[in-house]
Amino acid sequence: MTTTLWAVSDLHAAVKRNGPHIDSIRPADPSDWLIVAGDVAERQELITQVMGELAERFDTVIWVPGNHELFCRSADRHRGREKYTMLVQSMRSLGVITPEDRYPVFGGVTVCPLFTLYDYSFRAHDLSVEDALAAAHEKNVVMTDEIAIAPFVDIRAWCWDRLAYTTKRLSRISGPTILINHWPLVQEPVQQMRWSEIALWCGTRHTRTWPQRYGAQQVIYGHLHMPGVTVVDGVEHIEVSLGYPREWERHPSGQPFPYPVMEVQL
Repeated sequence: MTTTLWAVSDLHAAVKRNGPHIDSIRPADPSDWLIVAGDVAERQELITQVMGELAERFDTVIWVPGNHELFCRSADRHRGREKYTMLVQSMRSLGVITPEDRYPVFGGVTVCPLFTLYDYSFRAHDLSVEDALAAAHEKNVVMTDEIAIAPFVDIRAWCWDRLAYTTKRLSRISGPTILINHWPLVQEPVQQMRWSEIALWCGTRHTRTWPQRYGAQQVIYGHLHMPGVTVVDGVEHIEVSLGYPREWERHPSGQPFPYPVMEVQL
């Protein structure tokens, strides 16, 4: 018998037509683990509901937040960093492992849920952040993050805080790892996107060396809605997103969903 570590992301549970896909996320064996790499939904109640259902199905569930989990409105009670803190508390109440918890070990490999955000550094080297954002606005290629996350927190400062916190934790690990983040850790997958301006909201240059530095066998991510595998410096970077119906209908990737990251003999 075997036990499997599965991975999904970008479930966007508020979209009704994604419901059957979410319902299909089930273990092959009761001992199976599941990674959920962000963008479950926007409302905390729905995030908790979906994650609770997944936690009941799988032996162990690991979650990292995406940008959609962080979306807020001015009238919301919890915004910015406070909303993330509340989400972590909700996940812990369900028994779900978060980026704030001790990294679990699956088949001798340390599985590391990360939360690094973005800092607008995926941009042309000759452009300042302000100029790059202005160019994106001029082309009307701007992610919702600019109205649903950025007004409530200094996003670059939060990103840099997360980078310092995470490198300190990762530096204590010895042996092989699987790194999990909503945003890609390297820029190569982003360069395949139709609109280059969207890269501003897709990660940070400062994570580029992490897979080699911290012994990653694989990197699991989402966000781009382009499921597939990109090999960078010998490491597989695997996007495991579902995305929106217009994407999974028109551009089927042929990649299994959920994605089997690792399998070990019981």
